Amino acid sequence: MVNVDTTSALESFRRFLINSTCASYIPESYLYDPEVFPEKDGETGSIYIEAADKVTLKKERDITFINVRDVLGIIYKSKSGSTNLKWRQIRGRGGKVTGEASTNSLVNLITAKVIDQDYAVELANIENVDNDSNNEVEEIESN
Repeated sequence: MVNVDTTSALESFRRFLINSTCASYIPESYLYDPEVFPEKDGETGSIYIEAADKVTLKKERDITFINVRDVLGIIYKSKSGSTNLKWRQIRGRGGKVTGEASTNSLVNLITAKVIDQDYAVELANIENVDNDSNNEVEEIESN
């Protein structure tokens, strides 16, 4: 897992949510509507949308599709629990994404253009350096 700390457009983060949870069954009209978001609660992952105005459109499987206006924040926890991300509005439809992401979530973040491939490589390199440092400490402690 890697720590993510970057800026992102709301639409990009919406695409990430869809790719990560309901891409195979979201109704096509919802897919292209920038005001429709998936929301989910439960023990197997969750998505919470904090917005000035929310209207429930349709529930399909474990996802509730909602129409929102003025999104202030989004909290996403993956089904496995290995990804915990937050999007917070900075200005307009731009915001900041922070939290921990799994390798699979990194792929979805790149696909949705929340992060670019260079940033993902940078995150992976930072993670590898941290792991190498931890391995060195473990080797020293075992000697």
